[in-house]
Amino acid sequence: MLASTLMLIALLCAGVFIPVPYAEMSPGPTVNTLGEHDGEPVLQISGRKTYPTDGHLNMTTVRVTSADYRMNLVEAVYGWLAHDNKVVPHDTLYPDGKTEEESTQENAEEFSQSQESAKVAALRELDVPVKSWVIVSTVVKGSPSEGKLHAGDVIKAVDGEAVKEPADVAELVTRHKPGEDVVFTIVPAKEQAAAEKENRTATKTEKITITTTVSDDDGEKRAVVGISAGTDHTFPFTIDIKLADVGGPSAGLMFALGIYDKLTPGSLTGGKFVAGTGTIDDDGKVGPIGGIEMKTVGARGKGAQYFLTPADNCAAAARDTPEGLTLVKVGTIDDALGALADIRSGDTADLPKCTAS
Repeated sequence: MLASTLMLIALLCAGVFIPVPYAEMSPGPTVNTLGEHDGEPVLQISGRKTYPTDGHLNMTTVRVTSADYRMNLVEAVYGWLAHDNKVVPHDTLYPDGKTEEESTQENAEEFSQSQESAKVAALRELDVPVKSWVIVSTVVKGSPSEGKLHAGDVIKAVDGEAVKEPADVAELVTRHKPGEDVVFTIVPAKEQAAAEKENRTATKTEKITITTTVSDDDGEKRAVVGISAGTDHTFPFTIDIKLADVGGPSAGLMFALGIYDKLTPGSLTGGKFVAGTGTIDDDGKVGPIGGIEMKTVGARGKGAQYFLTPADNCAAAARDTPEGLTLVKVGTIDDALGALADIRSGDTADLPKCTAS
């Protein structure tokens, strides 16, 4: 018995002190986009008439262990046994040795982009015109573009050919062979910012010549200049989204619906508690997210009755649906608005519900 006891103690000590390559996900906070967070409205709109809202359109989050946290074996086993938590390989959340700082920065950028797309999708749904243009989103450190192009520069043309979409930039650059020169016609970020502030069209352009280099990824070798292109917008009135300590792109759909609700008479929810998740692009297409099982648990725990679920996440979410929560399948903002109309009216028999198949 003494030997068995000592062996058990040794095993417990080993379980506590031996790190394992896993991380943990658990339900995070859920916030009503129609309400307040930390004492101020989540959605603040000025320069346009807004309308009273009620009910809930809650965005949902997942809490994850940090990149530098080293889980031990006991914690991993406990997480595997806990119904509301999920233990996953560390590289799933932090691939390629990504640091905590790098992950936080990436999540912040994705969150910012999701806010922009949510605004665009909501306003386009309301037939409110939005001006858009292609910009330099990021510049890779040590690349040929460093010091020549800057985040926020507007890309008007590449080699004299007009740029209309972010994908045009890569297509035009890769027409070259590595080592060849490519000419960018840009509006500098500072000029663009000044023009927006003065409500005028920026006219000052510059031509920047950059020598391409060879790509260093695992795909086919091609010419690159070390930037990523994105889209920026000018809105006809001010929409601010105030929500700190949240990252990633998954709140896009719920932000878009919250904006739409505030800009239209009546209530989208009819007073019901609706939560949801999903990325959204400028055209209103809803994309999948990670941690769906954690988000449905968190939403139901706060009282949600319905959960707007990206179509590609439906099967995973339906395999373990919290009791009392109806999962509603959506692929676009139009799908979500249609579902909300049914929820509002109480006619929910024909809602497109998620199934596990």
